Amino acid sequence: MNKVIYLFLISGLLLLNSCSNDQSQQERPPQSVQVIEVIKMDLPIYKEFVGSIYGYKDIPIRARVEGFLESVDFKEGSKVAKGQLLYTIDSQPFQAKVAEAQSKVAEAETKLVNAQNEYDRYKPLADSKAVSQSDVDASEATRDAAKASLEASKANLRSTQINLSYATMRSPINGIIGMTQAKVGEYVGKDPNPVILNTVSRLDTVRVQFFLSESQYLSLVRSYQQRIKEGADVNSKNQAKENVSLKLSDGLTYEHIGHIDFIDRNINESTGAILVQASFPNPDKILRPGLYAKVRLMFSYEKGSIVIPQRCIIETQGQFSVMVLTDSSTVASRKIQVGEAFDGNWQVTDGLKSGDQIIFEGLQKVRSGTAVKAEKVPFTLDIK
Repeated sequence: MNKVIYLFLISGLLLLNSCSNDQSQQERPPQSVQVIEVIKMDLPIYKEFVGSIYGYKDIPIRARVEGFLESVDFKEGSKVAKGQLLYTIDSQPFQAKVAEAQSKVAEAETKLVNAQNEYDRYKPLADSKAVSQSDVDASEATRDAAKASLEASKANLRSTQINLSYATMRSPINGIIGMTQAKVGEYVGKDPNPVILNTVSRLDTVRVQFFLSESQYLSLVRSYQQRIKEGADVNSKNQAKENVSLKLSDGLTYEHIGHIDFIDRNINESTGAILVQASFPNPDKILRPGLYAKVRLMFSYEKGSIVIPQRCIIETQGQFSVMVLTDSSTVASRKIQVGEAFDGNWQVTDGLKSGDQIIFEGLQKVRSGTAVKAEKVPFTLDIK
């Protein structure tokens, strides 16, 4: 009997507590929230690709002749001018070969003079029948052979002079030179010693190379063709520059805009990708060869897209939803499908329509069915 009375008392207390909570819910004032109105807009769709940075020109400095390195005539990592002396290889062996070739030229010239004199003597004698025609022909052949020998000697001299000139290496362009791969006293110009001694890079402009998959390449081409049909001037230089930007490894966007200047002629059969190159101005020499960066490229232009701030979206186990303001000043959860994410915003492909009002500020204070006092705030996007 006591147990029955006890249970009855407990049930009564729970009922009273429930009524009290219901009354408290009804008496609670509406939550103050901020809402934004969903609008449609024309949305450029961008994609990012990892790219490698190269100098506008990266010219390797090679030892074109073998020998001992005699001097390194620059400061590593410094600016160099076109024609500036960079390296000197011991030139004595090449000078000796030049001297030898010069002596052979002098010898060939002497032989030619003698052969010419002999021919000049025989020619008038042949006219008076004092010597046979065969003697004249022999002297003429000797003269012609002497001429050919002289030309060969001169060619050999030019070759030795060229090799002598290779003993000094000069910068082919204005640029910045890197660390030397050989020191004074090393034997260079033959493997395994370094054949490429250094590299000079022109950095006032840099090249960024990245790859597109087959599907991405086709999507990009079709998008451009469609825009051409619609009258967009996609071939203008300004348009191309607007579509290519660079995000550096520190997360910041590079201040200068670039443009695509090269697409490879074929798809790589082993990787299924095509090489694309963009050029960017680099007046402050911030960008250096070897850096990695993300190239941001406009892929398409979708009209009438819905874009909302990412802070309005609730993600639960891969499902996305927003809190929508109803006609009765309460909120309701609505599932959505999302597309591209960019700059703290998200494209919504399904679940919202123009004119819907969604919670912008105060999501943590409400749930489905909560009465709210909504303050509408403006929401604009400046998408470039």
